[in-house]
Formats: sequence, structure tokens, C-alpha cells
Amino acid sequence: MDFRFNIILEYAPFFFKGVLWTVGLSLVGIFFGTILGLAIGLGKMVRNRLVRLPFDWYVHFFRGTPLFVQILLIHFGVMPMFTAQPNPLVSGAISLSLNAAAYIAEIFRAGIQSIDRGQMEAARSLGMTHVQAMRYIILPQAIKRMIPPLGNEFIVLIKDSSLAAIIAAPELMYWGRAMQGQYYRVWEPYLTVALIYLVLTLSLSKLLHRLERRYDA
Repeated sequence: MDFRFNIILEYAPFFFKGVLWTVGLSLVGIFFGTILGLAIGLGKMVRNRLVRLPFDWYVHFFRGTPLFVQILLIHFGVMPMFTAQPNPLVSGAISLSLNAAAYIAEIFRAGIQSIDRGQMEAARSLGMTHVQAMRYIILPQAIKRMIPPLGNEFIVLIKDSSLAAIIAAPELMYWGRAMQGQYYRVWEPYLTVALIYLVLTLSLSKLLHRLERRYDA
């Protein structure tokens, strides 16, 4: 088997651009997924069943269906309702954010509920409102416990961003498929893409590990 490094060098600028879009999509998904996930997680903790029901079904839908299908539904079904020419990057970012929010919501819910109820009661007895107690007492303790599962979700999100290639979002996997289609080669494009994803995920794992150790200290 001859391994052609020359075509990898030829596509290097495209891979670099793809990495930037991959990181960008992942950061957008992480940012909005975390915000939406926190809101959904708090909604799932409401005692009123009717109020809690939409949040429950949101999590059920996005965790129970493939992200691949969600991307197709959002890009070809939802986005055309708002624009005649859906942008693949926008559709990909929205899909990743909505999908990540469902998983992050469960992480927030489990993390918050793992804190002893006495913490909330003590904060309320000191005159804090429920929001103040949640912000200053419960969440700071819960976040420390949520770092490992949140880190895992962020790593999964980076890898899942490759599915946006199916709607022609010019991220890393898109250029790997383009290279394979042009030269009809398998090892060069896909092995290169796999190694780049490995570097990205290992770097993020190292960063999260240092953050976790800092919180432990």
C-alpha cells in the first residue's frame, strides 16, 4: 500500500480551515447547550408535573433520536421555514446546541440533586431567596461534581460535529470526504482526519483534567 503524503499536504489548508470550523461549531454547541441545558435541568426539577412535562419530553426526544436525524430535520425541515437558503453552519450549530442541551440538562439535574437538601434549607434560613441560594450555595458545589461528566459531553460534542458534513458544513470531516472523493483514496483522508480529532479530544481532556485538579485543590 502506497501512502501519498503529497495529497495530504495539498489539502492541509482545507484541513486547517475545517479544524477552525469544527472548533467553532463545538464552542457554539457547548455555549448555548450549557445555557439551555441549565434551564431545562432546572425545569425538570419543578414539582408541578404539567410544568415539568415539556422539559421531560425535550430530553426524551433529543436523547432518544440520532443526532444524524436531528441535523437533517433541522436543516431540511425547520430552517427552510425561516430562510430560503439554510446555512449548513447555522443548521449544524443549532443541531449541536439542542442535542447537547438534552444531555447537559441531565448532568445539571443530577449534580444539583446530589447536594444535600440541608444546604438549601440553611441558605433560606439565612434570608436568601431560592435563586440566591441556588446561585451562591448550590451551583458552586454542584459544578465541582459536574466537571467530569460535562467534560465527557464536550469531547463527545467535538466528535459529533463531524456529522454536520452530511449537510455540507465545511468542517473537518467535510474536507476529508472531499479529499476521498477527489482521489478515491481511503487511508490518507480518513486517517488524517482521525488523527486531528484525536489531537483535539486529547487536548481538551488534558485541559479538563487540569481544571478538575484545580477544583479538587
